[in-house]
Amino acid sequence: MRARRFAWVLFVALSLFSIASFSADYPTYDEVKRDYAASDALLLDRNGVVLQALRMDKKVLRLPWVALDDLSLAMRDTLVLAEDKNFYEHGGVDWKAVVAAAWSNIIQRGNKGRGASTLTMQLAGLLDPALRPTKDGSRSLSQKWDQMGAARELEKTWSKPEILEAYFNLVPFRGELIGINAASQRLFGKHPSGLNRNEALLLAALLRGPNASGNKVSQRACVLGRSIAGDVGCKVLHDLAIASFESSYQVPQEDLAPHLARRLLTKPGEHISSTLSKKLQRFALDAVKQHLMGLSERHVEDAAIVVLDNATGDVLAYVGSSGKLSAAANVDGVMALRQAGSTLKPFLYELALEKRLLTAASILDDSPLNLTTPSGLYIPQNYDKEFKGPVSLRVALASSLNIPAVRTLALIGLEPFHNRLHEVGLESLTESAQFYGYSLALGSAEVTLLTLSNAYRTLANGGVWKPVRFRLDEAQGKGRRVMDARASFIVADILSDNNARALTFGLDNLLAVSTWAAVKTGTSKDMRDNWCIGFSDRYTVGVWVGNYSGASMWDVSGVTGAAPIWHEVMNYLHSDRPGTAKPPPAGLVEGEVKMDTAVESTHKEWFINGTEPGELNVHATFASTRTPKIIYPGKGTLIALDPDIPAGRQWIEFTASPQPPDLRWELDGNELKTDDGQLSWQPVYGKHQLILLDAAGQELDRVGFEVRGGAAN
Repeated sequence: MRARRFAWVLFVALSLFSIASFSADYPTYDEVKRDYAASDALLLDRNGVVLQALRMDKKVLRLPWVALDDLSLAMRDTLVLAEDKNFYEHGGVDWKAVVAAAWSNIIQRGNKGRGASTLTMQLAGLLDPALRPTKDGSRSLSQKWDQMGAARELEKTWSKPEILEAYFNLVPFRGELIGINAASQRLFGKHPSGLNRNEALLLAALLRGPNASGNKVSQRACVLGRSIAGDVGCKVLHDLAIASFESSYQVPQEDLAPHLARRLLTKPGEHISSTLSKKLQRFALDAVKQHLMGLSERHVEDAAIVVLDNATGDVLAYVGSSGKLSAAANVDGVMALRQAGSTLKPFLYELALEKRLLTAASILDDSPLNLTTPSGLYIPQNYDKEFKGPVSLRVALASSLNIPAVRTLALIGLEPFHNRLHEVGLESLTESAQFYGYSLALGSAEVTLLTLSNAYRTLANGGVWKPVRFRLDEAQGKGRRVMDARASFIVADILSDNNARALTFGLDNLLAVSTWAAVKTGTSKDMRDNWCIGFSDRYTVGVWVGNYSGASMWDVSGVTGAAPIWHEVMNYLHSDRPGTAKPPPAGLVEGEVKMDTAVESTHKEWFINGTEPGELNVHATFASTRTPKIIYPGKGTLIALDPDIPAGRQWIEFTASPQPPDLRWELDGNELKTDDGQLSWQPVYGKHQLILLDAAGQELDRVGFEVRGGAAN
């Protein structure tokens, strides 16, 4: 104890006579503020409003720097009175407090010691690691000496408001909470400008023991309040301390774009101005949540939305998941690879129009089809398992019929279509065209919502592809023409035709909105993915609905899963001004065509110059005159008999199309009896030759097939 008192006497003497000679290089206020970095990075919308805070520094929690003028007067006054009541009078060291502290340590035996650190001295300790206390919170006498010298130096170049402001932003309050902004918002859920007297008392008391219990802090705050104001509600302070310090930190309310934030933000303190619109982002997110709650009984929990500005490529909305409704909320549905379904058909038909192989009035055959491929027989089906017969390209595309799309792909070729999909930005098709085969027409390839939506934006822009952008400080990307402007216009016109889509969707459907819009739905195999992608003259909206787990939905198609969300967002976008169709580009001819198909009537049609029919009359009479072909079995079909099923119960249907009633069948040289062209045959082991004959016995078609797995009869 005697040694301790001697040390304090020596410390005071040296302080009084030697402190003036201290010299150190300390940063300026501007340098400290410049180098300050919040632990969170902020994603802002296009108007500078916060969309999302993303924690980047996991060790501490610092929020953006707060100016002294943005602190409540109650907080400023309380802290100064509690920590350094002579702050505005001293030059960095409060000599009265130093002497008083020395007296306590020298004269009053057993006293733990009284502190004399000013706010400036404490700030010096925050700025210089060498001056920071040890783990038990104490400093050596040499550290105190250096701290006093540093405080004097700071006061020479820093103003009092600058010292106070920096202290508020750098001082630890509790646990990971550094600075008044973090403490105020996480403990009380408010900005520091709104702190009242009781909250200020608790925060000031907290500095004396940052990790103390709520009960202990409230006791200190009560004593502090009485010393400052005389009257204070200690019970109120106690209840507030328990509620604030003994529960989880309050989290920020804005949680609108976590997926894009993780994509763009890279370092603490970063502020990035995105192209998103906060108002639209919130609306899109709410639309997802509300619609998915209605689909919960159909085993649907995930959805994603992207909204693009057609002219600039700005991403205006980016909803990666349904949030808490999803079991995998961190998965980014905008960038996840999913099967495209029928959403690739517009690019297939555009290519056929561009190459002048077909027109919008061309008659396509929607009847049973099988194609022999290296991997076996490919037999596509329509969504409703029905066949519509002869239909125009317009109806085939708008009503999303599968068989005509596969026939069109066979006409164009796999490689050209595969290349076109790459040209419109679908780079996720990394396999060869042959790998996907004819199922590519029906969307067997995997794409992302973002790239698919931007491909539709290419149609909206007349065949010119441009990249998207997420940040306002990015330059708008240069465009390149990848599709014919005339063919793109015709496809957009078809996708906006509610009458043409009525065959599948009916006239009253969710694809019809309050503005002009071209739109296409898609559903992948086993109902794992729903899509609805469409564009107006100003915006492109893409919606995906499904399950990130890959589980199938229950009886949910594109028009019931994704279309309602698309419908709601598109109407919202045009609530102030309806969109209109863009004028046709040069090189198009419009005329009235007469259709002889069962599902179409006379209507106006667009043609690329030179492809229009002579009299603009289209007659669909080929279906009754074309040569019948064997549909099943296909050439080279292998039929495997099931040994667990009695042979007498295994039958094969021979089918042909078209199917006039006078067709005849011949198997291995023996004529078979038919029932209106249909034939059921009990399979026999071995290789067989099946011939289709007309009424006069002329051969129309023949196939070879083989039956395996049974015993020869």
